[in-house]
Amino acid sequence: MTARIYSPARNAMQSGTAKTGRWLLEYEPERPREIEPLMGWTSSGDMKSQLRLWFDTAEEAVAYATRNGIAYRLEQPHAPKRRGMAYADNFKFNRVGQWTH
Repeated sequence: MTARIYSPARNAMQSGTAKTGRWLLEYEPERPREIEPLMGWTSSGDMKSQLRLWFDTAEEAVAYATRNGIAYRLEQPHAPKRRGMAYADNFKFNRVGQWTH
């Protein structure tokens, strides 16, 4: 069973960058989830898919995986694209879109 080590991105409801530098180790599913026929619930017999381990650095996560003999895949985080814009840019004369009220 392989594990995936990555740094999760912040969700859309976050404006800050707190708790985004942590690294997560979670296992890849061994088999797909199944739909239980009576109630229609989704189930899985894979117990390791519920396990999520948090680490402060990627090196700690890799060391844990190698120490315990876990095959892993390390994914580097993508840098966010920040666009600098001032509030006054909404009222420029050469604005692309028309400003209406």
